[in-house]
Amino acid sequence: ENRPVFSVTLVPERVQGMDDTLAQLDAILEISEEDRERFQRRLQEPRRPFQEIPLRYDLNEQEMARLAVHRHELPGVEVKAELVRYYPHSELTAHALGFVGRINRDELQRIDPVNYAGTNYIGKSGIERFYEEILHGQVGYQHVETNARGRTLRVLERENPVPGEDLQLHLDLRLQQRAHELLDGRRGAIIAIEPDTGGILALASVPGFDANKFVTGISVNDYRELSDSKDKPLFNRALRGQYPPGSTLKPMLAVAALDSGATTRDYTIWDPGHFRLNQGGRVWRDWKRTGHGWVDLKDAVAESCDVYFYEAAVEMGVDTMHSYLSHFGFGEDATLDVSGALSGLLPSRDWKRAVRNEPWYPGDSVNLGIGQGFMLATPLQLATATALIANRGEWVEPRLLKDIKGDRPVEEFLPAETHEPLKLKNPDDWEYVVETMVEVMHGAKGTARGAGRGAPYKMAGKTGTAQVFSLAEDEEYDEEEIRERLRDHALFVGFAPVDNPKIAVAVIVENGGSGSGTAAPVARALFDSWLLDYGQGDSALVSGVGEVAD
Repeated sequence: ENRPVFSVTLVPERVQGMDDTLAQLDAILEISEEDRERFQRRLQEPRRPFQEIPLRYDLNEQEMARLAVHRHELPGVEVKAELVRYYPHSELTAHALGFVGRINRDELQRIDPVNYAGTNYIGKSGIERFYEEILHGQVGYQHVETNARGRTLRVLERENPVPGEDLQLHLDLRLQQRAHELLDGRRGAIIAIEPDTGGILALASVPGFDANKFVTGISVNDYRELSDSKDKPLFNRALRGQYPPGSTLKPMLAVAALDSGATTRDYTIWDPGHFRLNQGGRVWRDWKRTGHGWVDLKDAVAESCDVYFYEAAVEMGVDTMHSYLSHFGFGEDATLDVSGALSGLLPSRDWKRAVRNEPWYPGDSVNLGIGQGFMLATPLQLATATALIANRGEWVEPRLLKDIKGDRPVEEFLPAETHEPLKLKNPDDWEYVVETMVEVMHGAKGTARGAGRGAPYKMAGKTGTAQVFSLAEDEEYDEEEIRERLRDHALFVGFAPVDNPKIAVAVIVENGGSGSGTAAPVARALFDSWLLDYGQGDSALVSGVGEVAD
């Protein structure tokens, strides 16, 4: 929303003695050193002729009264009332909406000076930046004839201003707040997508920041506090955090392995707890050191068997994995209107040769098989890929814009969708992979069965753990002995209800340890809020699942 504020501004061309004027204003209003330094910086920047430069913002009534007494002594000094953007839910929405700020030197070079006459603000990030042209509108003007005293005699030409459009977003403030509550006190991100539309229901990056501080110009101390914080509140983890996806990649790789023929539903392996490419070679460990025993693909996803996916990855090879994973949106910004989203890293032979000047080794494929190694993905990419599984291969690009008030269709404002459906040789394989994810949540050995217990609806999910640093082959992971910032990241992806998905999520809790113990309960709470508390679930599909064994 916009709120009126009163600022004291100076038009340098009309000021008679800048230093004396600033000294007088300091005596009247108590100008801080920071305000003075900011004013001097803007005084040196390119600007339009006779454009006012703000010195102090948000004057109160007493300050305006004191200034009014001395106005006749201060040519070129004005009190200006203007509408300034205000974010009532700032910390909740800062990373999703972005913020506006004062036009800087670079922006001044590229904007239309006529259309920005009378305004000092422009979208800097997020929705504010992406839809700046639509939100800004068109400036109006009138061409008048005046007499020698400057009095208007008649209006020769007039163009009425066109206000900016009002945007309606998919973001649900209740779910956004719930996501922040669930991550409170931790570092992490949550993305929730509506599979039918691709609408982003929640985009939470924690910790956040107060976007209002940036609108009229953040103070040096406030900016230093934010930028120096070891928790990085200015960093948008949901869109720009690039993490190893870990085992959350296994459902996508299961699709690839089935469709490429690298495995079948009936193919079973014996997992002794480790894997070797060749006799006497390097050992890759399973997270379960004693092994999972005999497992098929459904067991491998439900129990997160690493050895099964080591073998499947070697069988597929990097080219096949790269091809399928690219269809899931990895390695690109697949969004329509989400400003600032990064592409992650989907490694390939060519990438490794170009960047590291090395060939692709079979061991690299082993690592990729469990979402480790070179692979990096953002929480938004993981949620997008999960929504693709929820839709059984139908693509919906993530977007924030839901509607624009007026008669023009929203499609007129959104970029064109470019992704084709991911069609499998056997379309039933989608249902099979979904069932493997259901076993994760509701199966007797599912890694997230604790989070799924007692749910009155059926959900599908996959837990994941991303290593922050590597252990030696024979070294055990002991969370208690590892410094907090070096502990594994906890991840989870999933959707619900299974038969008519209303929400797909990706959760990451930095240094949170296990996905099953940390990230999965967060997702379950978010599912409950959306489907039960907020009434977004289809009651006909919300059926009892019952308790599951420990």
